[in-house]
Amino acid sequence: MKKIQQIHWELEMDYIGHPYYVSGNAIKHALGRQLPYEIHRDLHASHGIFVPGQFGVFPDWHSQSGVRPHLGSNLPPVERYEDLFLLRRPSQPWLLDSRPRDALNTHDVRRQSGHPALAHEMIQGRPADADRQRETTKWYVHAYLHADHEDLLPLDDQRLDGLQFGSKRNYGYGCIRLKEAQLIDLDVLDYSRLEESEHHELELVTPFVLQSTYPGTNVVNVPWWWTADRDELRTRSEKFLESGTDYRCETIDHGQTVGYAGDRPVETAKAGVTRMGTHSKFGFGEIRVVPTPDPQIKK
Repeated sequence: MKKIQQIHWELEMDYIGHPYYVSGNAIKHALGRQLPYEIHRDLHASHGIFVPGQFGVFPDWHSQSGVRPHLGSNLPPVERYEDLFLLRRPSQPWLLDSRPRDALNTHDVRRQSGHPALAHEMIQGRPADADRQRETTKWYVHAYLHADHEDLLPLDDQRLDGLQFGSKRNYGYGCIRLKEAQLIDLDVLDYSRLEESEHHELELVTPFVLQSTYPGTNVVNVPWWWTADRDELRTRSEKFLESGTDYRCETIDHGQTVGYAGDRPVETAKAGVTRMGTHSKFGFGEIRVVPTPDPQIKK
């Protein structure tokens, strides 16, 4: 039995930090100020994905259906494996096409003490004949935890509330409040779409670390079960802070898709949720397995 605890936080103040996500390392450090050491050391934190609190529609592959008001401001039910990833794509494809989806999924950037900060809310004007003359979109951070010892989860709400992420925390930036949390057992989810398909792809939800300057880590190559060479993939340099020291990482960038050469898609899917490779404890190496048509069949 493998459990994860999904968490949805609401930003209450502008965030100064990584522009694409709140790193798992930042989330783990924030939790460290709330938790006893013996609990904190066994926790693994995903990257936190920014989510706009907007209207949306469930995709065809989701277990739920229909349009929901403020879909991004809550944690939808999770019954299938695919449901886990509804709010994990920065593009947020569930946003309604009838609304300005690109604008609604873009942070306002404000200068705070000379630093660019992602606004915790966005206020937009509306047409003159609309009922309201402006619309406010709140921003949320979606993440999840798992632990080496499963009896540590779920964490109590009070331990998940009142955290701060990013820089300038002494000045109040990066304040969040807990909106919702739910515990999910990965072993009881429906994996039938993966089981019924003979061909699969891998979607890199977060960067996969190839090498790191952190002591004791190894240089790794592209996994053998990826049908891609390193030269074909986009890479990115990342860094994270540990004990006051910056460590550099060379990663395969997130948002890319590669073929899957393995023969255990369900096992790979579960491992991808709890992440793979170097620094997986800090959010790197999250992978989604996606069923695909036979690549030999031309569309």
